[in-house]
Amino acid sequence: MKFDVAIVGSGLAGLSVALHLAETRKVVVISKRTLLDGASNWAQGGIAAVLDSADSHEQHIADTLVAGAGLCDESATRFIVENSRPAIDWLISQGVPFTRDATAELGYHLTREGGHSQRRIIHAADATGHAVQVTLEQKARAHPNITILEHHFAIDLIKSDKIEPGVRNPRCLGLYVQDVNSGHVLTVSADNTVLATGGAGKVYLYTTNPDTATGDGIAMAWRAGCRVANMEFIQFHPTCLYHPFAKSFLISEAVRGEGGLLKLPAEAGPAAGRRFMPAHDPRGELAPRDVVARAIDFEMKKRGLDYVDLDISHQPVAFLEEHFPTIYARCLELGIDISKQPIPVVPAVHFTCGGVVTDLAGRTDLPGLYAVGETGYTGLHGANRLASNSLLECVVVGRAAAQDIERQPAQPAPELPAWDESRVTDADEEVVIAHNWDELRRFMWNYVGIVRTTKRLERAQHRIRLLREEIYEYYSHFRITRDLLELRNLVDVASMIVDSALSRRESRGLHFSQDFPETLPKALPTVLEPPRR
Repeated sequence: MKFDVAIVGSGLAGLSVALHLAETRKVVVISKRTLLDGASNWAQGGIAAVLDSADSHEQHIADTLVAGAGLCDESATRFIVENSRPAIDWLISQGVPFTRDATAELGYHLTREGGHSQRRIIHAADATGHAVQVTLEQKARAHPNITILEHHFAIDLIKSDKIEPGVRNPRCLGLYVQDVNSGHVLTVSADNTVLATGGAGKVYLYTTNPDTATGDGIAMAWRAGCRVANMEFIQFHPTCLYHPFAKSFLISEAVRGEGGLLKLPAEAGPAAGRRFMPAHDPRGELAPRDVVARAIDFEMKKRGLDYVDLDISHQPVAFLEEHFPTIYARCLELGIDISKQPIPVVPAVHFTCGGVVTDLAGRTDLPGLYAVGETGYTGLHGANRLASNSLLECVVVGRAAAQDIERQPAQPAPELPAWDESRVTDADEEVVIAHNWDELRRFMWNYVGIVRTTKRLERAQHRIRLLREEIYEYYSHFRITRDLLELRNLVDVASMIVDSALSRRESRGLHFSQDFPETLPKALPTVLEPPRR
């Protein structure tokens, strides 16, 4: 299969690149499930952008730098913020139905979230990601230059040194992709390949991410020789719904932006109903996510609680139905009337701030390979992502990557080797994969969570080493399955997270170490060099 551009991932980053390129290039979008099964579709809050004269680029940049705890790349932050208005204009031109407000300057309602000094979050009620994804998905499916391969899993990238061993500056020539339904492996040739597979939330036991978030793009790029940075900064969203029948349901940051208060639940005894955030930070519920998540974690551990309460019952029903229809309806289904009672919440892994090192056009260390969105590391998020900057990065860097790809000369398309299954057999005991998957996610949650210690990290590192040997031996001898491929990627990503956390001998942003509680005077990113293969 030969294309000008192969895009792995069908979230906002991947579809942005695809639609910007579709007029001039033959594009394939590869999705391991359906186009709507990624994290973008789950995003509730909105997209941060400077859209009002009361706001400014400087204020948005300053808020991002504060949240990033000294580790944001200022030039990357400026580039993305200054391109926020064109990004939103493009989404509006595509037909995204953002919530309107006739009294607002732009005609759209802007909300405010933790860490923002202004109302600058444009949104579609409380299901922004879904509104954006459905709109762009329809455009992509209708475009004659876009081929869509759903239920296809990207296995590994193909480099030119596979064809010419010893070539000095290898480039990416495409990738191997498995048709999940048939098990057949396709060879996809492409002048340029874009990794837009999202983050790696499923490396942890509790996450707001969908099941697709297994760090595939980060692991593939790492194995292909690309640097990876800041993997220790895993953002825990402070407020995930705590309920036995609610899997990974996020309670948007905007609930606190519109007056929601965090309180101790009935199980806290005499302290029940008391707000606790003012004791942790003067910004209270509007403090950045890392501060709020640590505060909730502290209160839960101190008092032996399973959850805390998020209370917005002081707002009228009409307000809640207008601003949070998805949250209101879902909670009601589960027997929680948020107009009358608080929402039980716990922190859960939400966002991977690090990723594959790229420039502002998404270019990685490997020529012909790009990484966009949560898969990439531009330096925008630093040590902690500011709420709603992630979808903005997807659109801005996605557009920049498309423009850079359009400037690239056409490459000769060498014959790529077919996938070799001659030395493997069908697996005898697939239960091994399930056991290893469960073990990995549990010890990552217990040893590499919100608060870390060197001893716990070293335990995790030791367990990862043993697991990796077992997984790679299994991979070498048996035919691949999606579960095996995801587990192989997760153990690579887990290793990067732990190695990065051990090398940071301070506490900063999302990384908090009890052994190194101070913040060093100079902030430096953690850059991992891939092993020589």
